[in-house]
Amino acid sequence: MDQTHDFLPGNFPTVRMRRLRYHPGIRRLVREVALSPANLVLPLFVRPGQGVRQEIASMPGHCQMSPDLVADEARHALSLGLGGVLLFGIPEAKDPRGSDAMSNLGIIPEAVRAIKKAAPELLVITDVCFCEYTDHGHCGALCRVADRVDVDNDSTLAMLGHQALAHARAGADVVAPSGMMDGMVRAIRRSLDRAGFQHVPILSYAAKYASSFYGPFREAAESAPRFGDRRSYQMDPAAAAGQAMREIALDLAEGADLVMVKPALAYLDIIRMAREQFPGVPLAAYNVSGEYSMIKAAGRLGWLDEKMAALETLTAIRRAGASIILTYWAKEAARWLGA
Repeated sequence: MDQTHDFLPGNFPTVRMRRLRYHPGIRRLVREVALSPANLVLPLFVRPGQGVRQEIASMPGHCQMSPDLVADEARHALSLGLGGVLLFGIPEAKDPRGSDAMSNLGIIPEAVRAIKKAAPELLVITDVCFCEYTDHGHCGALCRVADRVDVDNDSTLAMLGHQALAHARAGADVVAPSGMMDGMVRAIRRSLDRAGFQHVPILSYAAKYASSFYGPFREAAESAPRFGDRRSYQMDPAAAAGQAMREIALDLAEGADLVMVKPALAYLDIIRMAREQFPGVPLAAYNVSGEYSMIKAAGRLGWLDEKMAALETLTAIRRAGASIILTYWAKEAARWLGA
């Protein structure tokens, strides 16, 4: 058999890819994917009270905290050089329309004010949705469609505008609508602009899937739906990738300043496609609760190295094209990267 092709230029042994790997200094020199604490955003869960810290069983290392303790956490995030925090609220009382979400005295405005007093330089992003605030656990007002109950898309838009405005008044730096309502970005942009908050950016959960990886979050945010699911408004995991691109394009046309893909790890193809199709747009990816908890659990059982698996996951998300990663490992990753 002719073996001459083995010695042609571009083939072994002329080319040995291991030459770029044999020395740790060379490996560092040729790396093109870099993680920085500044790329990471830490999600936080806020509930009413003073000195309250309730552990989240399915998310070891995370708690529901009262605004005073969230402010302490914000100072810590700033000291670690994190890119910011993302706030989710658990109100004192819930009702069919999630009234606390729209109140200037609600749990999120209270938390924003506490953080801005404690760590004014830290970027504060607020989740804009209703699932944590409604007594039925869905992402807006309800209506009947044929023989079933569903979220009333159009009446929810005005509610989202009120919620985003309450957050902006309290000092939120970025608002992040996550309910996947058609027209949500446009409604929020108009509400903010009319009230003089033209400078507040919108980070849209533009491509958010109805994922099985949200389970631990629903415990953390006390937001599990009382009936049905959210498949009528969140994206089908089996939908064509082009549908996600269409969602992103629509949100950008409505005024989104940044866009997000959620979840991250199971949707790296969507992140990559979004980066290629929208090269000038800041792209975020949410490394969600289920992705965090499964590695955390396996690490505690000794089945894998949590640190190595977590950093590999975050690196993969960056390599796919995300410039911003929302992750429950933000604090740990900042320490690991600084070690």
